Amino acid sequence: MGDPPPFRFGLSLAGFDHGHDWADTARRIEDLGYSTMLVPDHLGDQLAPLPALAVAAAATTNLRVGTFVLDNDFRHPVLLAKEAATLDVLSGGRLELGLGAGWRREEYDDAGLVFAPGPVRLGRLGEAVAVLRGLWSGEPFHFEGDHYRVRDLAGRPRPIQPGGPPLLIGGGGPRLLALAGRHADIVGLALRARAGTLDPADISPEATEAKLAAVRAGAGDRTPELNVLTVVVDVGEGVDRARRLEELAGRWGVAPQALGASPHVVLGAPGQVAEDLLAHRERFGISYVTVAEPALADFAPVVERLAGT
Repeated sequence: MGDPPPFRFGLSLAGFDHGHDWADTARRIEDLGYSTMLVPDHLGDQLAPLPALAVAAAATTNLRVGTFVLDNDFRHPVLLAKEAATLDVLSGGRLELGLGAGWRREEYDDAGLVFAPGPVRLGRLGEAVAVLRGLWSGEPFHFEGDHYRVRDLAGRPRPIQPGGPPLLIGGGGPRLLALAGRHADIVGLALRARAGTLDPADISPEATEAKLAAVRAGAGDRTPELNVLTVVVDVGEGVDRARRLEELAGRWGVAPQALGASPHVVLGAPGQVAEDLLAHRERFGISYVTVAEPALADFAPVVERLAGT
């Protein structure tokens, strides 16, 4: 067994909900050592992901930019291929494109979109990946699927990164994770959505093991990078880890021990958190950790300790 992959860290944020300047925040994320600035994709009060990432890339030098994750049903993959390739070119090859099958039913209802059954949405996602990769090849591409058809179209511009931006496919269901194992460069582990609501029971380490089994079943000999989307981050020397775990257990109906061992929960002093992340990498193989914007400064000491190691 080879050496574990080095740690890197993503910071997820949606827009101006905290009153910050977008370009300045991107520079701060870069200065604090985060690898990637990630923007989600919802129809509510947030910036549109791709133009927001273009501004962030223009304001920084080495920071990677990405989506976690685009709802595949919101964009036709031919148009997305062109927009993503353009952003990859303009950023100097710093884009990571995250895709998902969509899960917030109320957004579909609000926009007048059909929230198709899971197998249909997954089928569209799989075909979209094929279209993206085909259009990023630089050669005329033809595709005939159940959901998309492309007639001898050569994608332009060509992305800077060979083969196109790394694809992250994220979610929590076994069929989606098997698809991610087959096709993604990065697999994003998130809580499973049931009936449009995230399931807190999916936070346990046993649930993570089941997800990884689905990834491995799809991946075969492939070894995609593993990313985890955290849902609780409370880092600081004064954090009472035991008390916080009891509070969360009461709220979610999950045992404190399971929460404490979950890769989706980050609690405690920076040294304790660093030890937890090392243990998660050893147990689960997770080396890429994404936290939300409110944790930007508090989580930075962990980034300083572990990034690149």
